[in-house]
Amino acid sequence: MANSYGADGRSDSDLTGDSGPASGYGVLFLCTGNSARSILAEAALARRGSDRFRSYSAGSEPKSAPHPRTLEVLERRGYRTAGLTSKSWEVFSGPDAPRIDFVITVCGNAAGEVCPLWPGDPVTVHWGVEDPAAFTGSAAEERARFEAIHDQLAAKIDGLVALDLDRLDASERLAQLRELAARG
Repeated sequence: MANSYGADGRSDSDLTGDSGPASGYGVLFLCTGNSARSILAEAALARRGSDRFRSYSAGSEPKSAPHPRTLEVLERRGYRTAGLTSKSWEVFSGPDAPRIDFVITVCGNAAGEVCPLWPGDPVTVHWGVEDPAAFTGSAAEERARFEAIHDQLAAKIDGLVALDLDRLDASERLAQLRELAARG
């Protein structure tokens, strides 16, 4: 595949193909701009949960590209970033969209917005984390802020990957995802 980023070589730019439990749970991370937090989460889940999850990100008002510090931090940690793009959440609300089982908002604005109707009625939860793109400081301070947000999201994602989702019903999944919101 031409666009890839994780150890598994998957990319959110490849939105084709049927998906279901056999191909993994689809997880969509949402943030208004889709330039920092949601991209960090998408990449982290793609790496950590590649055998059980399909990871995507989008925004209600996407920026033209991921924040440069987002890409820098991911590259410094060994992620391949070629397939990471800022995109509208509308990509995931149409009939040809990949199956989404979980929608996770990672910023307060996206959590409060009226979201599209997601096909398949996915479990939706909020994992609010600080916006590293809103921070101003030296390059080293900005990098440190992005690294810290990556680590917070990665802690939550490690918990998600550890869940035995096949044994949980929708309400139990929601409860577990809400507990993970407090991590990091």
